[in-house]
Amino acid sequence: MPNAFVHIELNTSDLAASKKFYKGLFAWEFTSPMPGYTMLGVGNGPGAGGGMGPNPTPGAPKQWLPYVQVDSVKKTIAKAKKRGATILVEYQPIPNMGALGVFLDPSGAALGIWEQAAPAAAPKKAAAPKKAAAPKKAAAPKKAAPKKAAAPKRKP
Repeated sequence: MPNAFVHIELNTSDLAASKKFYKGLFAWEFTSPMPGYTMLGVGNGPGAGGGMGPNPTPGAPKQWLPYVQVDSVKKTIAKAKKRGATILVEYQPIPNMGALGVFLDPSGAALGIWEQAAPAAAPKKAAAPKKAAAPKKAAAPKKAAPKKAAAPKRKP
């Protein structure tokens, strides 16, 4: 399916209390890849990638926010704006991961969009040094063809 839901995130004002609640309710596991943000270990399925963090916009409601995969956050935000969306987060890069944007659709519903960073190119291995060609053997000097004995001169 194009533009699938790829991430869901809880915007909260009390991260510690939210973690305690959901760990007790669902036995979710958490990791913190960066200060102030927690990734959810919730298994497979839509929104299996998820996280919890502080509200990205002052005064934003405490809510779960789904994210949709896009090729370009900047292009999608521009398209959403032309179609009547209110932009909350224009473009926010997440180092080594990708970038996100958030908008309210014309009805006021919030939606996040996510652009995955291109995979880092694998470091190129240095080419193995080429083996030096074996020196060519010098050609043996050509032996002069044996001289034929001169034929005896005939007397007339």
